[in-house]
Amino acid sequence: MDKHQRGNKAALTQPQHHDRDRAHQHHAGHQHCSGCGAYFSTGRWSWQAPPADSPCETVTCPACRRIAEHNAAGNLSLSGAFLQAHRTEIVNLIRHTEAQESKEHALERLIDIADEGERLMVSTTGTHLANRIAHALEAAYDGTAHYTYTDNETHLDVSWKRD
Repeated sequence: MDKHQRGNKAALTQPQHHDRDRAHQHHAGHQHCSGCGAYFSTGRWSWQAPPADSPCETVTCPACRRIAEHNAAGNLSLSGAFLQAHRTEIVNLIRHTEAQESKEHALERLIDIADEGERLMVSTTGTHLANRIAHALEAAYDGTAHYTYTDNETHLDVSWKRD
């Protein structure tokens, strides 16, 4: 085996990162979340019910588990004088963005919006919603956002600020 083959083989045998939510998604058949009403069918969670003649197992979806455990996949920290002056508008934008994202992606939801001193902390069940909220804030109100993903991209921290 030459040096090139050895290098490629080592790269191919690297272990994949573990996503705690994906481990629970490999189910046979249809499932229904008792918490939110989402359905698991054909490999994904959605709001669309499977055919009436299909039996559904009752489970708790990954988003409801994250909400119950307060285990966010995305965290946003919002700060600045602009936030204090326009807090209600910003919270409305966050809630509207979550409603739009959740229509298409059943596992993307808000966990909490909380005041921590002069900061507004937003936690989400997925990284995509956190990313989308940050982009919506930048598009609507400018400001500066900094994105920090974990090495395996299963968690996102965003700080947004406008003075």
